[in-house]
Amino acid sequence: MDKQFSILAGAGIILIGLMALGCNFVGALLGLSVWEWRPWRLWPLIVICFGLLFIVPPALTRGMRALGLLFIPGVPILTTGAILLFASIFDAWSVWEWLWPLEVMALATGFLLAAIYLRTVWLIVPAIIIGANGLLLQFCATTAWWGVWEVLWTIEPLAIGVSLLVVSGVKRSTGPFVAGLIVCGLAGLGLVGSLFLSVVSDVFPVWWMFRLMGPATLILIGSLVLTWGLFARSPMSGLAVTMNNEPMSNESLG
Repeated sequence: MDKQFSILAGAGIILIGLMALGCNFVGALLGLSVWEWRPWRLWPLIVICFGLLFIVPPALTRGMRALGLLFIPGVPILTTGAILLFASIFDAWSVWEWLWPLEVMALATGFLLAAIYLRTVWLIVPAIIIGANGLLLQFCATTAWWGVWEVLWTIEPLAIGVSLLVVSGVKRSTGPFVAGLIVCGLAGLGLVGSLFLSVVSDVFPVWWMFRLMGPATLILIGSLVLTWGLFARSPMSGLAVTMNNEPMSNESLG
């Protein structure tokens, strides 16, 4: 690790030096003033190189899976450097007003890459939850429709439910599958309730909504559990089929 860090750090510093040297020579040959071109605006390249120090080692090393955790800080740092470089070159620092949610999505991408590199499915859970929040924040930052959080707050439980369904699909486990269905169902009820409160709350008394939410939630959970119990394959049935398919031994025949 120390050797790789030294190599990458040295290569990054040499790259920055070569770029500065090239700017000086090109400016002298063309008769241009380097200071008028303002090469110091490329200072975010330092941040980008720092982010590459986290991303390159797991990309080059295949035998050490623990290095995959470096994707989690590396991708956000790299994203920060890219936004800073764009803002610095074009002198558009106001871009942060509508691009800052990319940091949240970059963190989600780091968790996803770490999950793939480490082959750990549970890291997909924070990747989905953080990524869903990042997409919604990016939508609100771009459109300035921050009021949609009154309804779309249900993306929080929905992301949890979807992540549990993904885990159940990968691990072929029934527990996360049932839990994911229940959480997704609750998120759907929350979405319907939020829409109801925001649209017809002036006409229909709000307290009736809370009186209906409890029974409706119990009915939904019971329906999901009942459906799973009816269609899930019992382990004993699989054992019985296996025993029936086995040939009878000579002792059993005797």
